[in-house]
Amino acid sequence: MRYVLCALQGSSMGEIKSTLELAMERTKKFAISAQEKEEMRQKEVLQKATSLFHRYRDGHLSLNEVMKQIERMEEKTATTVKESLLSQWIDALSLEDDKRILKGIESLKQRSIREAEEKFHHLLSQYQAEKEKVKEKAGAQFTEALRREGIYGSAVEAKPEGSELWKKEDEKLDRSYRTKLEKIKEQLKAL
Repeated sequence: MRYVLCALQGSSMGEIKSTLELAMERTKKFAISAQEKEEMRQKEVLQKATSLFHRYRDGHLSLNEVMKQIERMEEKTATTVKESLLSQWIDALSLEDDKRILKGIESLKQRSIREAEEKFHHLLSQYQAEKEKVKEKAGAQFTEALRREGIYGSAVEAKPEGSELWKKEDEKLDRSYRTKLEKIKEQLKAL
């Protein structure tokens, strides 16, 4: 840190001030506008919500602790954090088992989301069953292709996940089910 020797007014003694202190003295007359303050506050609130989202989703924070942290916030901040967190949780729903996120959504909505949750679980089980069928079909085709090339036997285990057929069918299946998942997300947002 750099220091500068400054003479005190009306005194012959000098005072050592850091560059930061001098900069702060010079910028005292510059004020942050109300709009800038509000933007900074909004950004900070969104960062809090995002932090809670990640910590909860990753299992580092319980739903109870999330709710306690929100309760400690001032009312306006808590409302904004809840809205942001709810939006992030709904957007984060995927074609995986997201019981944890669904519990969070229900808690923030402060009402039952049973119908949407049942639709989600039904969609998830359909997706997983169809994905398994696609995997078996691709595996059978892959095994047959290997057999035609003279590669067969009890030690040969087909792994279709890398095949072009698997990638194409998997992508098609994901696209189809993501569209259905979006409808469930819209239902959750409307509750």
